[in-house]
Amino acid sequence: MNIASNLDTRGFAIVPNVLDTSACHALASLLGDANGAGTRDMLRNQKVAELAESSLADLVRLHLPLSPIPVRGIYFDKRPETNWLVAWHQDLTLALKEQAEVPGFGPWSVKEGVPHVQPPMKLLEQMLTVRLHLDDTDSSNGALRVLSGTHRLGRLSAEAIQSCRVTHEEVLCEAKAGDVLLMRPLLLHASSRSSSPRRRRVLHIEFADFPLPAPLEWHEAPCQTFKSP
Repeated sequence: MNIASNLDTRGFAIVPNVLDTSACHALASLLGDANGAGTRDMLRNQKVAELAESSLADLVRLHLPLSPIPVRGIYFDKRPETNWLVAWHQDLTLALKEQAEVPGFGPWSVKEGVPHVQPPMKLLEQMLTVRLHLDDTDSSNGALRVLSGTHRLGRLSAEAIQSCRVTHEEVLCEAKAGDVLLMRPLLLHASSRSSSPRRRRVLHIEFADFPLPAPLEWHEAPCQTFKSP
């Protein structure tokens, strides 16, 4: 199956060799250690913003109807000092500059001082996440696990999530350094604690191809312009 088919039917696809080994090492050296489990606001880093707007944007451009822009960046760094697990969940929120009452947007929450909101479902379906691996990743150091096809089920309750663990195939997304995992935000995903001294560094960039209704603005997006291809 090709990338487009995998994204449509399974909700994810792995693209190999997006960066070579030397580029991964250089980027990892530049980023250093993450703050705790992960560092947010990564699109404010010039190198990350340039990468997001060039080769990473090229990966997602064929899979979103309009010309996408990067809207959120997180650097995850799972290592012995910061080892954690993540339960099964969907990525349901947008990080915005300020809270405002707009029909269809809500509820609101605050994470590390940044307002987050759940948007209408149709907008989440117009997003794509890029996870660039800077290390080889497998079951021993906390590779992401996904439930194939669950991106088609809409927003899921806690009970529905537990049911999906029985009815949908679980896939371990093993990857080499330089590989990219493309993932729909509504896809159920989780990760286990690492049982290895090896690090698992991942640059997580979310792309959207829609404008936000005024007065809402992206918290991180380097530009606010959306253009037809």
